[in-house]
Amino acid sequence: MPKPIFKKMSMVRVPLRLGFDVFESGKIGEEKKKMLIETMKAFAHLQNAWQTEHAIICATSAMREATNSKEIIDEVEHLTGMHIRVISGDEEAALIFENHVAENMDVQKSYVYIDVGGGSTELTIFNKGEMLFKDSFNIGTIRILQNAVSDDDWDLMKKAVKQHASRFKNIVAIGSGGNINKIFSLTGKKSGKSLPLDLLKDYYNELRQVSLEERITIYNMRRDRADVIVPALQIYIQAMKWSGANEIFVPQIGLADGLIQHLYYQFKNQDQHVSQ
Repeated sequence: MPKPIFKKMSMVRVPLRLGFDVFESGKIGEEKKKMLIETMKAFAHLQNAWQTEHAIICATSAMREATNSKEIIDEVEHLTGMHIRVISGDEEAALIFENHVAENMDVQKSYVYIDVGGGSTELTIFNKGEMLFKDSFNIGTIRILQNAVSDDDWDLMKKAVKQHASRFKNIVAIGSGGNINKIFSLTGKKSGKSLPLDLLKDYYNELRQVSLEERITIYNMRRDRADVIVPALQIYIQAMKWSGANEIFVPQIGLADGLIQHLYYQFKNQDQHVSQ
């Protein structure tokens, strides 16, 4: 049976950045709550316009830690009919892995999958298509900007990566997230080509030496990308160094793509069960 083909018909990105509240005060403030509610109302209208049959709405690191997340989730559902499911770090890493990106890679190599977000970084190590390790770490771009990442946080990730990656030779990194996608586009490389670690270091040193406004104008970045791209590069570089990876592939997929596949197979399996 042929594999299904997934095609993005539309993508709407709203940079709510709940973590700026949560990682500083432990809760989502009134302004961010209002922004979230208005955003969910907009997505409810989009679902009606597209006449979607099924949907999955997930929240990650910031909602996991916000002390008022349940209160806000209940209010969002009451006002919009949209139910937000808060997923754990392990679930996030597993959903990212559902992209099956390893199936298109060299089976003779091992891979470390690095997904960098605002509040957390998900790492997955697999060999010959088999997942051997996955974990989520409280190291993210917004946390770094908020000075909310401690030396202990870095040491925890370093220890885990070295422990699980040291037994593999010629390990290759796979990167997902908007920041690594932007770096890849800046290089002008063709899809399927890898980026060397040294090139990421060059971009890190180059971008951190220019102002936020210069990143926006010179490198054609949105403001909400320009401020997080340097800490994002820091995370990718450290994870690659600790794992021994000297190159990174950027397939331009991430959590959203894994969620779509998860949703598809969930209902496909239900349909098969009913027809039996």
